Amino acid sequence: MASGGFALFDTPIGICGIAWTSHGLCGLQLPEPDRETALARLARRFPALEPAAADEIAAVIAQVNAHLAGEAVDYARVKLDFHGIHAFERAVYTAARAIPFGETRTYGALAGQLGEPQAAQAVGQALGRNPWPIIVPCHRITAADGKTGGFSAAGGVATKLKLLEIEGALAVERLPLFATPDS
Repeated sequence: MASGGFALFDTPIGICGIAWTSHGLCGLQLPEPDRETALARLARRFPALEPAAADEIAAVIAQVNAHLAGEAVDYARVKLDFHGIHAFERAVYTAARAIPFGETRTYGALAGQLGEPQAAQAVGQALGRNPWPIIVPCHRITAADGKTGGFSAAGGVATKLKLLEIEGALAVERLPLFATPDS
């Protein structure tokens, strides 16, 4: 990623946005209601960047499109720009990236994995600020009571459920019969 910029791109669920710097991907944006809204949001989120051709990150866009079409995608090689991301959030995002396609974890389980078993709420807050939804799959983190938990991207919980549906995570055989705080 030699330069940087931001761009919109079409996906199976709508027009998404992407932003990058020479240090890596600095943001992914889920669909907004229309192109103008999506472009305006990208410009607000990344005021130091300009609209640009996304040729240098075409591979990432192809991965996102494959994912949103239902293909299991591994984003481990996508370089993220962690500039300005605090250590706890970075740990949360790294742990979330390890959750396999089609699987879920609870906020509490992720907190426990980080050695901070009482930090489920802080994990949720960090995920609410996730600049890379899908690549850092915050949609795979759910509440301990079997509920979805929140989702800060456009469309809210409906978008989260759509992403889980695309991954097959809502299939009956994947749903826990009894949710526990540690699951």
